[in-house]
Amino acid sequence: MTIQEAQQKVDEWIRTYGVRYFSPLTNMAQLTEEVGEVARIISRTYGEQSVKDLGDELADVLWVVLCLANQTGVDLTAALERNFDKKTNRDAFRHLNNEKLSK
Repeated sequence: MTIQEAQQKVDEWIRTYGVRYFSPLTNMAQLTEEVGEVARIISRTYGEQSVKDLGDELADVLWVVLCLANQTGVDLTAALERNFDKKTNRDAFRHLNNEKLSK
């Protein structure tokens, strides 16, 4: 599934089952909560606590990001392509020349 298809699928789900989008402020709070859950799983996976399902929590984060993109009119495919271009131009040699990364 492409990012654009994912945005469309989330929009269809919201309109069918969710009644409407939460406000951007509520979705931002929801995103913060979901990212916190991802952090907890990373801590449990690589730390000393018991493990939970990282894939499910990452999917929750993506879901809320897609909701925010849809309700604010952001085309994530275009934004991600611009982001790749930005990072490629800015960081073309930055990481290759970083001594800390060669260890």
